[in-house]
Amino acid sequence: MSHTTVIPASTYAGYPAIMTPHQLDTMRARAQRDPDGFWLEQARRVYWHRKPTQAFTGSFEGDVSIRWFEDGQLNVSVCCIDRYLTDRGDQVALISHREGRQASEKITYSMLHERVCRLANALTHLGVEKGQRVAICLPMVSEAVVAMLACARIGAVHVVLFGGFSAEGIAERLVDSGTVAVITANVARRGAKLVPFKETIDEALRKAGSASSVHSVLVVSTSDDPVLMLPGRDYNYHDFVDEFEADFVPVLMNAEDPLFLLYTSGSTGKPKAIVHACGGYIVWAAYTMGMVYTHQPGDVLWCTADVAWITGHTSVVYGPLANGGTTMISDSLPTHPYPGRWWDLVDQYKVTMLFTAPTAVRTMMAEGDEVVKKRDLRSLRLLGVAGEPISPDAWQWYHDVVGNKRCPVVDTWWQTETAGIVLGPMPGVQALKPGSATMPLPGVEMTLIDQQGGAVTGPGEGALCISRSWPGQARTIWGDHERFRQTYFTMAPGRYFTGDGAKRDSDGYYWITGRMDDVINIAGHRLGTAEVEEVLAEDHRIVESAAVGVPHPVKGQGLVVFVIPRKDAAGEVTEQALSRLIASQLGRYAAPEAVYLVPDLPRTRSGKIVRRLLRKIAEGQIENFGDLSALNDMAIVKMLCDRVWGQMAFSHGVPEQARA
Repeated sequence: MSHTTVIPASTYAGYPAIMTPHQLDTMRARAQRDPDGFWLEQARRVYWHRKPTQAFTGSFEGDVSIRWFEDGQLNVSVCCIDRYLTDRGDQVALISHREGRQASEKITYSMLHERVCRLANALTHLGVEKGQRVAICLPMVSEAVVAMLACARIGAVHVVLFGGFSAEGIAERLVDSGTVAVITANVARRGAKLVPFKETIDEALRKAGSASSVHSVLVVSTSDDPVLMLPGRDYNYHDFVDEFEADFVPVLMNAEDPLFLLYTSGSTGKPKAIVHACGGYIVWAAYTMGMVYTHQPGDVLWCTADVAWITGHTSVVYGPLANGGTTMISDSLPTHPYPGRWWDLVDQYKVTMLFTAPTAVRTMMAEGDEVVKKRDLRSLRLLGVAGEPISPDAWQWYHDVVGNKRCPVVDTWWQTETAGIVLGPMPGVQALKPGSATMPLPGVEMTLIDQQGGAVTGPGEGALCISRSWPGQARTIWGDHERFRQTYFTMAPGRYFTGDGAKRDSDGYYWITGRMDDVINIAGHRLGTAEVEEVLAEDHRIVESAAVGVPHPVKGQGLVVFVIPRKDAAGEVTEQALSRLIASQLGRYAAPEAVYLVPDLPRTRSGKIVRRLLRKIAEGQIENFGDLSALNDMAIVKMLCDRVWGQMAFSHGVPEQARA
């Protein structure tokens, strides 16, 4: 490996590690030797009404069947609330900060129980039954957490939808999931913008028409603006819900009953709903967050992810609460209304564990070190990232400047389909390597598969697969199990294929190289786009880059690179110099067809770059971008098209949704 920096665990001698390196090795060996016994032991992390006697009962072969703890019964809301009422009823479970409001909400476990029970009663009154789907389309407000837990309490399947989706995107998901009720807000604040949630839901329901099963809409008033309500369908959330009893007997669920659906984009742009089950999911959430983000008394975990993504589900809601911790949510942006806003919130709420996306780290890094150094930040003891690979440069900045070289950085890799962390370090136990997601958690059996379909032993590179099921594994794609089988189990039969490529070094550390479909064949030379981005990441004047392949009449494919320079280096960086840098580091065959300096890239709200959109723009396929409803900022599309093709081409070719 080219990355040689190693930060030994002894660097963090004062960190409250949960085990010794020897104990971690023993745990791994136990999981390998007796997986059923190991996972039944981990299942004790949560409260069961009927304890399971079976661990995994399924197969990656044939039609593929994923089942965990099948004979167990539980209720996930009990695992997250009721079990802590006696000992921690007065402990703060949730801190909810909203920009523009002077006071934050500090909700104890007892208060959370009352709010969840009131909503459970209200939903039941509206006719929502066990197994039916409830859509939650809310900003980062306390009602979003309450709504998820209330659905779990009555056995309804929640479908959390990102508020930035278009009306078309929401309509498609409401119809596909068969949603019967929606919980939304009138508006959401996104920096200086107000996002009209209720209007979008209304438009989505009009577009869905008779195909929709929605009979009730609860609306949280997040501002004093008037809200258009449809009598008989729409209810003011608090006026309606607060009148119900503050107690509700939880519905008993079988471990394999679905807990939630979560939509994720496919490679074609068509969204698919990943299904997660009650028992395996909550065990996995408790286990992964308990291993990597260990709550100590007085800890405050702030994971900045939106609850509409899997990181928000597991690292904001279910993981922290299943471990009896304090979790924080906020609708703030890292640099609005001024640079360093998030650092002020860390100081204000004495955040001890900060978990964010590499995109946010790069955004704050671009603002300069002085913004960070003006703040105290001594409450922090752990820093984390997930969502995409982080460059060694950004990792080092996060560690050295934000963490002042005393906070471990846990770089984790996982997916909607894995439900929680599968690659990540045990802080204070394992050495850290900037840019590496470290090793699989105990019980996760990672394998690299080469181009011939064989397993790579020792150091090497290949397709990242998982050879044995884990409790948090997705069960299926809603309504399309064959697509589930084809997508994840045909590339490497008998194994789960993650879709990503990875390298493994001689110490067994993994380095994610990006999506396997992000490999370009230039005149017979295979080039991973991550290799290009890695070269640029070593230039401290570059904040971030994204490389894509485009058709080429002679080479087969050519390389196009989009680059965000640091603000204080914009005049120093030229497209020609960056092209020469790539060619000099990777070979002349890798010289890009074009390099574009841009202020930003198209991203989902969770910070992931939408590479299929960059490919289409680079190729000039600007007539049909597919589903853009997950984009964080639609204006980026116009900016990029103008940059690459000029305003005339954009105005004639781009769909109305992107032009808005």
